[in-house]
Amino acid sequence: MEVNGYTIEMGADLRGADLRGADLRGPSLENASLAGANLSGANLAGVYLGAVGTAANLAGANLEGANLEGARLRNSNFTGANLRGANLSSARLRYANLEGANLTSANLTGANLIGAHLVRANLTEANLTEANLKDANLFGVDLTGLSLTHAILKRANLAGANLTSANLTDVDLAGANLTSANLSGAILCNARMVAAYLGWANLTGANLTGADLRDANPGAFLGFHPQIDLAGVELVGLDLLPTDLTGAYLPRANLVKEKLVGTDLTGTTMPDGSIHP
Repeated sequence: MEVNGYTIEMGADLRGADLRGADLRGPSLENASLAGANLSGANLAGVYLGAVGTAANLAGANLEGANLEGARLRNSNFTGANLRGANLSSARLRYANLEGANLTSANLTGANLIGAHLVRANLTEANLTEANLKDANLFGVDLTGLSLTHAILKRANLAGANLTSANLTDVDLAGANLTSANLSGAILCNARMVAAYLGWANLTGANLTGADLRDANPGAFLGFHPQIDLAGVELVGLDLLPTDLTGAYLPRANLVKEKLVGTDLTGTTMPDGSIHP
């Protein structure tokens, strides 16, 4: 297949190619080199770019506004790529390297990002609803205000990530590393946080109604800051020693078998509705 004078085929050398607005659906581009190529506005829906043991190179490529819906991009290299406003819904990005990629306003709804590397990626206003980020590396990534409802973040590395005001309703965070993460104002209703690592995490003003925190590891100084709302939260098996829960709101919270020795509960609204002296 010829497009703009370039041969589109498996293993093609398309480095720096000008493929703006091109329709590249159909041929396999598995193992192709598209580093630095201009693919802005291109249609790559369903295109085959990467599989087990293979990887397309799109490092530094311009894919702004490109359509990659359902594209097979396993193992592909997108380091430093521009994916601003790109449609990556249902894209298969398993183990893809997206370090430093610009994903501003990108649509990643239902995308498979298992094991993907997203360190330093720009996800401003991106949509990650129902995305599968199991085992993904999101260390220090800014996810402020993003929608991750129904997303899977099981065992994901979110250490130092900024999740301020993010919508994490019904998210699976089992075993996730949230050490030093900022979850202030985040919506974590019905979130599954079983065995999650929460040391030094900031949960000020977070809504954890119905969240399951069984066996979560709060570390030495879990950031359950004053006035946190833990109404109806499942805390069975969570060791709160020596957490500061001053002024916390705990009605209907399940504190069965909890270790509260040394925990500051001054002014806390307890599960039975009473105010701790």
